[in-house]
Amino acid sequence: MPEMTRLERACPTAAHWTEQQYRDLLAEKAPTRVAFVAQKDQAGEAAGFLIARHLPPEWELENIVVAAECRRNGIGTGLMQAFLAHAKQMQGESVLLEVRESNSAARALYERLGFQQTGRRKSYYSAPLEDAVLYSKNLREGRNSA
Repeated sequence: MPEMTRLERACPTAAHWTEQQYRDLLAEKAPTRVAFVAQKDQAGEAAGFLIARHLPPEWELENIVVAAECRRNGIGTGLMQAFLAHAKQMQGESVLLEVRESNSAARALYERLGFQQTGRRKSYYSAPLEDAVLYSKNLREGRNSA
């Protein structure tokens, strides 16, 4: 939890939660969530992480952060691919997310991974005030019917 908090505090576009909120997200009584962490080194320093919530049949990406010095090295792509594979394995039908309109790097990543823009939430983010762009990805495409 301290590593996740450290990373997201250093990233202005991340969702900013307290360490207790991170603990609560993964508490036993909370909705089903997954967390994926990419390690930078053997000492356990995190290079990035992803948290997603499962509300069957959908998944919602709640937060993804990659350390500034580790960006453009495939870490975000790797985290997303691991998460999407897990969501499919768990029979998820779709993944939903929202992202700051100005976060062009994240938006490009989502679009490369097959997410489609589905809407917008006006003035959703604060500091600075900004729209959220909504994306979704259908996970059932290409599945065999049985």
